[in-house]
Amino acid sequence: MAGMAGTADTADTADTVPGGYQVAPAAWQPCQDGMQCATVQVPLDYRHPRGEKISIAMMRHQATDAAHRRGTLFFNSGGPYEQLLNFPRYLPALPAVWLAQYDIVNFDPRGFGYSTSVRCFPSEAAEAGFLAGLPADVPVTPAQISTWDQTMAAFSAQCAKTNGSLLQHTSTADVARDMDLLRQAVGAPMLNYVAGSYGTGLGAVYANLFPGKVGRMILDGNVDPVAWTRSDGGTVPPFVAMRADVASARTLDGLLDTCGATSTAKCAFSAGTPAATKAKYDTLISLLHAHPVTIGSPPNAQTCDDVCATYSIPLAQVSQWTDGAAYLQQLWQAAHTGQAVAAPAVAATKASAGTDPTPPYVGGEQTFATICSDSDHPRDPRAYTTTARISQARAGLIGLSWTWTTEICATWPKSEDTYLGPWNRPTANPILIVGNTGDPNTPYWNSIAMTHDLARARLLTIDGFGHTELLNPSTCATDYETSYLQTGALPAQGTVCQQDAAPFA
Repeated sequence: MAGMAGTADTADTADTVPGGYQVAPAAWQPCQDGMQCATVQVPLDYRHPRGEKISIAMMRHQATDAAHRRGTLFFNSGGPYEQLLNFPRYLPALPAVWLAQYDIVNFDPRGFGYSTSVRCFPSEAAEAGFLAGLPADVPVTPAQISTWDQTMAAFSAQCAKTNGSLLQHTSTADVARDMDLLRQAVGAPMLNYVAGSYGTGLGAVYANLFPGKVGRMILDGNVDPVAWTRSDGGTVPPFVAMRADVASARTLDGLLDTCGATSTAKCAFSAGTPAATKAKYDTLISLLHAHPVTIGSPPNAQTCDDVCATYSIPLAQVSQWTDGAAYLQQLWQAAHTGQAVAAPAVAATKASAGTDPTPPYVGGEQTFATICSDSDHPRDPRAYTTTARISQARAGLIGLSWTWTTEICATWPKSEDTYLGPWNRPTANPILIVGNTGDPNTPYWNSIAMTHDLARARLLTIDGFGHTELLNPSTCATDYETSYLQTGALPAQGTVCQQDAAPFA
């Protein structure tokens, strides 16, 4: 895949966007949820910075302790997905001292939400209708796989027709260049940045495009930038290259082990021991494969089979494991009695929309536009069927989504702006890497890889489960993070923290 690094290295090393493009100061205005909002114009194509412009929407929560304000802290919750709809709901998860001392700035990346966005359908309902023939979770049978392949190819063709040149310029490298212009627009001499999940990849790209502008940077729940952008030479999808399927399977084992080690009062699915609970789970999956059960009530009743049960477990957030285990127990009872069960009442990891009465279009193609731009995905749809077999063999059904999530990239228009490294440019300040040992989405070994890939990074390990410390808090880790933001002091090499709440406590 063509990269932009070869044409922009000289300018980027000097910590400027290509062409030396400048932006005016942000014009903040009051907006929903007591926030302030602003829009900044940036180049569509950084090879031609004086050409067509697009809009980037920002939102700011001002420091509540103006007398002790330390500056601006950019925040990205991950995804890639729209940020601003959920930003006010994420703020309470941030440490109070950060909210007091920093203006917290969030923005919708290009292609998403309130910014100039990728849009393939007239409405989200129209998109849902287009995808209605797909299985709810992942394709398994040959007929389902064939339908999936055809639908994804048609989806790509539809997007190519409706988005023009925008799809050529939605890579994380484009977003990183935008973020440097936003840094200028808010008057920050250096970029202070906290991010989780996909946002760590954005941080790594920024750190290598603009190493001299890196202030304090905390990357929580990391992607491996080499695996993400190389994807094993394009022979396997990037999530499988990062072994997210294996991590999900290990976290599922951890959930069942922990559940089995406690009582049914704390974990409804417990069979008394870890081994017995794993056996019970395997039996449940077999029963549901042979005889799916009914969930919900007419007219919205649906069936739940082994695939449905597998993807009903909220691995990413330990605080939701109790509800997830209770739902497994309901499925267990239904599999033996034939009675219907209620739909799962498990809160989504991603917060629901904010209070804006006119929220923007947020179709799934916005995520595809970035993911497909960043990695050298297999271009032959048959490669995904092969990878799915490999993933299921090593991780079970829980691993299949990491293959099929990006199958659309086989036919998606190629980006012109992918950044492929280098990843080890010395930054003005060291970077703090945070990783949970039992992260099911961005495996701990990716945080180790990120620490090694970056020129100046220190790993803070959290001994616990779940995706990111933000969603699975550790006071120990937060204290180190706050100290780092305020003073630049890093935790000692090899520091390990514990999570505040153990599963099923």
